Amino acid sequence: MPSIHEQAAVYIVDDDASVREAMGWLLRTRRLLAQDFDSAEAFAAALGGARPDHPACVLLDVRMPGMSGLALFEQLLAGGVAHLWPVIFLSGHADVPTAVDAVKRGAFDFCEKPFSDNALVDRVEQALALSRERLAALHARQALARRIGELTERERGVMQAVVRGLPNKLIAEQLGIGVRTVEAHRARVFEKMAVKSAVELANLLQKYE
Repeated sequence: MPSIHEQAAVYIVDDDASVREAMGWLLRTRRLLAQDFDSAEAFAAALGGARPDHPACVLLDVRMPGMSGLALFEQLLAGGVAHLWPVIFLSGHADVPTAVDAVKRGAFDFCEKPFSDNALVDRVEQALALSRERLAALHARQALARRIGELTERERGVMQAVVRGLPNKLIAEQLGIGVRTVEAHRARVFEKMAVKSAVELANLLQKYE
């Protein structure tokens, strides 16, 4: 059973071998890493519940024996995978209304068979760009959470007061500590959060809250 690559990739999930081969060849001619799976079950098994940590998108057939593309999509939505790895449905004419509904529920797009090679690759590249953007935002939030986790309880209290715009004297009165102590905590908060001002700190917390 194939495993999930760790670099930017396009995952093709389709039970039709000729479709998988044609799309794989097309993507490789555009210097895109393509990996194919012959069923939704095979892709789900390869993913194994892991959290995406590299840019990717999924080309997913709507109808397949066993688990359908729509059922797999629901799993990817529930696990947050479809947000980080945008899903492009591959649909026959009869499946277009279903694919449109899936887009409304969070799929990136759908391509009707037979599809334009250039149009499909363009959408794949856009989906990969979105995946990179969302992963970068996720990693930034995780890094911020780690920084906040390194603050002491007192430092977090001072940080919250600083973000509210309170002066050191008022913070000292509210927390029942000296102004110099507030200044020391404030300096450590700025150092740990890698900011130089209260405005920069507030913007950082607001951006990733």
